[in-house]
Amino acid sequence: MQTRLPIRAVLLLVLAASSVAHASDERNKPSVRLIMLSEHPTDGTRPIYVKGQVVTTLRFEQLVDADKTKMSDWEGRLEPLAVVRNKVLLEPIRDLNRDEGIPLLVTLADGTEIPFLVRPPWPKRDGGWPPILDQQVDVFKDRESYAAMHAALMDALKKNDTLAEENERYRKEENSVDHAYATLLANGHAKKTPFRFVMAARPKDPNMEMLVEVFSGPGKAAALITLKNTNHGDTWEFAGAYLTRDLTSYTKQSFALRMTRSAIAQGQSGTIAVVADKSAFEKDGQLVDLALQIFRSDGNQQVMVRMDRTLIRQ
Repeated sequence: MQTRLPIRAVLLLVLAASSVAHASDERNKPSVRLIMLSEHPTDGTRPIYVKGQVVTTLRFEQLVDADKTKMSDWEGRLEPLAVVRNKVLLEPIRDLNRDEGIPLLVTLADGTEIPFLVRPPWPKRDGGWPPILDQQVDVFKDRESYAAMHAALMDALKKNDTLAEENERYRKEENSVDHAYATLLANGHAKKTPFRFVMAARPKDPNMEMLVEVFSGPGKAAALITLKNTNHGDTWEFAGAYLTRDLTSYTKQSFALRMTRSAIAQGQSGTIAVVADKSAFEKDGQLVDLALQIFRSDGNQQVMVRMDRTLIRQ
């Protein structure tokens, strides 16, 4: 459902003028998702995406009635619900399963009841990584208030920045040699690339047959992951990939990625090809080892591939 804000021209000018100087700082804050409540009586329950042992905060414009704010069937899955003035704090004890959902009813001081469904992280629409995980969710009942319109403006600016970055990345990829190599590898044409096969492995997974192949190249390295979904009934969905030195996002490196399909139904197969340039392996003038992690849509790691520095041929 799309929300249209009845923003008056004069107020919009005031917001824009007061926000330009701080727009960059605002957009660099930790992840905050915006929810505008609809006045329509059939507006549905809204999902809140949480992760085990990570606190998610719901923030409202007015005080929350703690006695009338409740969760259903939360025991053993979440810590007891905490209400602090206008905030509701959620902390799962463990990661929720993909099909789990915990009903949450928040009641504001004026009696307004707002239903939510607490869910595990969910894949982004564009298949990007990481999946949606809520750190803070700002919920606005009065869509014409200054705070609501300011938040909407910041949200729009952030989305515009993201689209601009994606468009620039796609433009570069069109002319990228590494992406061309990754396309050839993913489609079974390794012999048409400068890469040499080095080794293969078959990691164990009860729901997936996997073959990992690693290649050495002149100034580059590559990996090819072949997946066959043997899970009865469930479709496997790609969420994203990291290439890092220490398995954290702080050391993630750029690379080219191509796949034959982002969703693999039961019985189907698909391939994921990754090509990394020598520059990704460089640290302080020396080559270091990297690790390639492939994640599925439930947020869990499907496979990890060691990308040894010796794969880079001089």
